[in-house]
This record gives sequence, structure tokens and C-alpha cells, in this order.
Amino acid sequence: MSLLEMSDISKAFNGVTVLSGVSLNVEKGEVHALLGENGAGKSTLMNILTGVYPKDTGTITFDGETIPAMTIPLSEQKGIAFVHQELNLFNDLTVCDNIFMGKEYVKRGGMLDKRKMMKEARELFNSLGVDIDPTETVSGLSASKKQLLEISKALFFNAKLLILDEPTTSLNNEEVDHLFSIVNGLKEQGTSFIFISHKMPEIFRISDRYTILRNGRFIETGKIADTTPEQVASKMVGEGFSAAAGSYTKRELGDVVLKLDHLSGEGFSDISLEARKGEVIGLTGLQGSGSSELLHSIFGVTRHTSGSILVHGQPVSGQGIHSAMKAGIALLPPNRKENSVLPDMTILENMVAAEHTLSGNKQHISVKRELEKYEKYHEMLSIKAESPLDPVISLSGGNQQKVFIARWLNTEADILLLDNPTQGIDIGAKAEIYHLIMELAKSGKTILINTLEIPELEKVADSCAVFYNGSIIKTLPHEEIDETTVMLYSTNAVDDNGGNNHE
Repeated sequence: MSLLEMSDISKAFNGVTVLSGVSLNVEKGEVHALLGENGAGKSTLMNILTGVYPKDTGTITFDGETIPAMTIPLSEQKGIAFVHQELNLFNDLTVCDNIFMGKEYVKRGGMLDKRKMMKEARELFNSLGVDIDPTETVSGLSASKKQLLEISKALFFNAKLLILDEPTTSLNNEEVDHLFSIVNGLKEQGTSFIFISHKMPEIFRISDRYTILRNGRFIETGKIADTTPEQVASKMVGEGFSAAAGSYTKRELGDVVLKLDHLSGEGFSDISLEARKGEVIGLTGLQGSGSSELLHSIFGVTRHTSGSILVHGQPVSGQGIHSAMKAGIALLPPNRKENSVLPDMTILENMVAAEHTLSGNKQHISVKRELEKYEKYHEMLSIKAESPLDPVISLSGGNQQKVFIARWLNTEADILLLDNPTQGIDIGAKAEIYHLIMELAKSGKTILINTLEIPELEKVADSCAVFYNGSIIKTLPHEEIDETTVMLYSTNAVDDNGGNNHE
């Protein structure tokens, strides 16, 4: 039985059509994957469903009722909840305050009933098996707990339909398993889900049916069991799709550029590693195993407590971001929205921000020179943008990421630290990023890439350092990188001779 029917939905902004005749049908008690590249129209369609944008044409029927004009309050009243990829939480407030924001319980006389809200928040987390303290300030939560809080908040008000936009971005494997068990349990109770993701294994694991959009148009709908990841990817991208895009190419490597000598710091210990000119080294492990923490320490975000960092044989003088930048080290951090995007600035201003930090003593900025640099990287990285003076937030996630890569190339950094560089971008843009990483390596850049997605390392890495409990437990050459092998070492299930640690 259908819960949601969106038929022949069209939408244009300033005369530009972004949706044309799109339809979506979601059954009660199913997980429906809404698929398409960034810019395919998924977000616009969901914003129409939740009342953020009015539709131009088409009909919306929800739970048997046709709704002529959807609004945000009406969508909430009907039981539709949108859990965005870019979380909408108030970092300076408590967990409990965030759950009840705008829906607070009030005692007679107008005072907030904090005891009741706290009690129900604890009951919510207990029922979902989520380990979050309602009294904690949100800023103190890990990224994964923020994600689980956002999902829990939506579930608290008994939503009939939950829209989950890239819900596993900040979750480790165990947390993904937990989330999916929650989803499956709610599905059995009749709750429906629209699942938006670019991670094919997760799509095929959790979803019942799918709908594909491309360039604002409906392409196909069907049962997940009747298709394959390759078929879905091809229809998402169109005729230009190539599964081999960004494939690994073996290269001659140069001299050692970066050397870590028994480096220890917050979250990792006794790391020794050498990276050569033109080399791509993958770092991976379970979330919190130390690989991301290592990159942040190399860049000076956190201080290392012992050991040394050498660039071209010379110790990096001092600890701190500016020292790392002066040594030719760059970091592309995870979570674009929080750590990379300067939302009130243009594409050009975002691109040149790091260079300005290095040349802060210069009194004058040459706009002509900056535009020339933009054109260079615009062409080199194939950034899809109308004008460098457009807001950076007007770009898709993949193109934003290219701007931030250009930001660091513009500093002439020799060493690129890429922390989860394809987070939240579509498969077409991912292929472009993989190709770009290989081209940068061929040009002589030394690259360390941290990711939980092993197929990424198969496409770009010369070797892979697997982390467990803050240490490198195994380094695999390119030909030995595969999901099974990496997972065995990530969980310390094998010893260094390949035996089972738990026999």
C-alpha cells in the first residue's frame, strides 16, 4: 500500500528547469533508495515534499490524502521528517534542548518541564540502544553521535516517513550496523524511509526498492533485488559512465619527501612511515583507530607528544598549522561544511584563502592575479562553475571539494593529506576525484589519503597502512589491498603471519 505518491512533479528557478515530470512512489514499511548524482534533483524533490519549495506542477498524495500545497508545518504534522546530511543541530545547547527545540513541554504557569523532557529523552535513547547523555552539550559529541542524535530526534515524534540523506557519512561499521537494525525494526512496525546515499553496498543492503533521477528527470524505478550496482551506477551517470574511471596506474616513485619517525600523539602512537615523491599511501582502519588523528597531527591541528616529522630530510620547525603550511603540507579535512566551506564567500575567495594565510604580510591583493590562478585550476580540475564570483555554496559537493583541493594546490604544497576526500559526493564526482589524485601523483605530489572505503584505496593507493588501536598493524602493497584483507587487520583478526588471532 502506498504511503507517498509524487506524480509529474516539475520545478524551475528563474526560468531554469531543475525537475521535469518526476514521479516517486513509496510504500508503507519499505526503505526506498532515491538515487542520482549531485544535481540530479533529489534535494529539490525532497524540499518540495517537506514544504521548503512549492511545486510548479504535479500532485502529492500522502497517506491517502492529496495535498495541494505542502508547507513545512504541514509536512511535520503529517509525519514527514528530513534528516539532512549537513546536520541541523545547535552546538551550544544540550542534547535534550535539541530534541525538544520548538516543541518544549511547558508546566502550568509557563515554566519549561525540564524533568519530563529529560526523562523522555533518556527513554528514547534507551529504546534505540543509543549511548548519548541528554545533558551533554552537543559540541562535545563526536560526529557519529551527532548523526545518531539527528536521527533519534526525528524518530521521537513518531514520523511515518523518514528521509535519510547520507545518514552513514560519520558512522563506523558498528554504528552503521546499529542504525540499520533500528531502520529494519521500524520498517517492521510500518515506518517508511527514503534513503539517499552514494554508497552502493549500503544501498543494496538496506533498500527494498529504488528510484533513479538524472538531470532533473525520472529515469527508472524498480526492486533492488532485480538490479546490480553496476546497472544502477550506469543509469545514474548516463552514457559517460565508466566503472574503470580513476583506476590505479603504477608509476616510478622519487625520493622520500615525508618521513614520520616514531611519532606519537592524541589517538595514535609510535608511527614510523616514509612517503616518496609521487606516492599515494592509503590510511584506513575502523573509525577512531588513529589514521585521521595522525593526519591532523601532521598538519598541526593537534600536537604530537614524541617523535618527529621530516620534510625533504629537514625537521618541521615548530608545531602548528602555519608551520606545516610553510613546510609544504596541506590538509583536506573531512566534513566539508564544518571544516572547509566559507559559506559567505565566493568560489574565488574560498580558493585563495590558504594562500592569504601564508602571505599575510602582503599589503595588497591582486584580483587579476587571483583570477588567472582560478582559471588555471578551473581548467586543471574541471570545476563546473559559471563564475568564480558565485557563492561557493552554489556548487555541488564534488565541485566544492575540487575548489578546496585547488585551495591547497594554490599554496604549492608538495604533501597533500586527504581525509575522507569523497565524503558525500556522487559516483561520477568520485571517479573524477580518483582520476585527479592519480594525476597529482604523476605530477610529483606526495599524497596520504585516509578513508574507510577500501574500493577507493584499490583505485588510487600504492600501499595501504592499516590502523588498529592507534598503531599501524599492517602495511599492504597495492596488489594485496582488498576489503576482506583490510577488515581482518582492522579488527586485529590475524597476526602478521596471516594466522587467526582468535583460533
